[in-house]
Amino acid sequence: MSLLKSLFGPKQAKVVEVAPFGVSFEMESNQTLLEAALKAGIPYPHNCTVGTCGSCKSKLKHGRVNALSDFGYTLSQQEIAAGYILACQAIPKDPLTRVTVEPLVSDAPAPEKYTGKIAATESLTHDILKVTIELDRPIRFVAGQYANLRTPGMERERNYSFADSPEREGRKTINFFIRKIPGGAFTEALFDGKVSDASLEIEGPFGHFYLRPNASPMVCIAGGSGLAPLLSLLEHAKHTRVKRPCMMLFGARTQADLYMVDQIQAIADGWADRFVFLPVLSHEPADSSWTGARGLVTQFITDALPGINWKTAEGYMCGPPGMIDAGISSMTEQGMSLESIHYDKFTDASHSSKMP
Repeated sequence: MSLLKSLFGPKQAKVVEVAPFGVSFEMESNQTLLEAALKAGIPYPHNCTVGTCGSCKSKLKHGRVNALSDFGYTLSQQEIAAGYILACQAIPKDPLTRVTVEPLVSDAPAPEKYTGKIAATESLTHDILKVTIELDRPIRFVAGQYANLRTPGMERERNYSFADSPEREGRKTINFFIRKIPGGAFTEALFDGKVSDASLEIEGPFGHFYLRPNASPMVCIAGGSGLAPLLSLLEHAKHTRVKRPCMMLFGARTQADLYMVDQIQAIADGWADRFVFLPVLSHEPADSSWTGARGLVTQFITDALPGINWKTAEGYMCGPPGMIDAGISSMTEQGMSLESIHYDKFTDASHSSKMP
């Protein structure tokens, strides 16, 4: 009889415990961890739900999961080896699963929907535009967050980080740095001026890339249009008189691809502690006038802030996946913990994540 019950009786419910929320819930068959958590009313960090944005990154403390898609595109090999998973792509296998997530920043406003129009564009490089959008009402956000943008007829939204320091009452005028994607329907139209009069749908804020509140040394790395969220974060930190040593590395191909250098230098001049700014060029002609650093920007991480204690330092990175992965590898080799590395991967238009 017991054998028949085991074969044909009701299956044992799977339970998931989530820290630091201190809650548990039961799973239904074939639900992802994220789907079940949201159904249970848990404010689980997320956005894209297809495994590319990394917002639902969680640390698996107990149990096993089946992955609907490879975690390796969004997470680094170091993170996967340390037990990190993507909740939106993970189906628990065992009766009990325990995960830990980093809660959303406490003062982050809830996402809302806005409408807006492009007020101005400015060419920053041959393939990056500064796009100024006037909204129907002010939007509040935390420095480092992003918004979803959609135009009429667009199949899916694009995600862009705020390039501005936030204001207490919100900003009605916002700026994004948008990189042209060859063949990308939206960016091709944007650069050709074909969406200048279009009504834009904006939803936000989203994301958990933000400055953690401590006095640890900061190592910041930006690549391409990944400069936007770091400018937002650093401008706000300067304005609020954050006092902690900071190293800012900015990777570009050539001198023509460097932009906002004067603004970064102004941040450095007004910083309340030591601030080192180092632009690095990877494809600058050998016979040019450039006398600065050459190579991959992540090769200069070890030169950051000589004498710092890497075990207490924090990393903040925004840019392409290859740069992020190399940065994580270099920082952890120096002794920085994975939990102290915060990043935003900017992918191309073939993925549902931040659009460069």
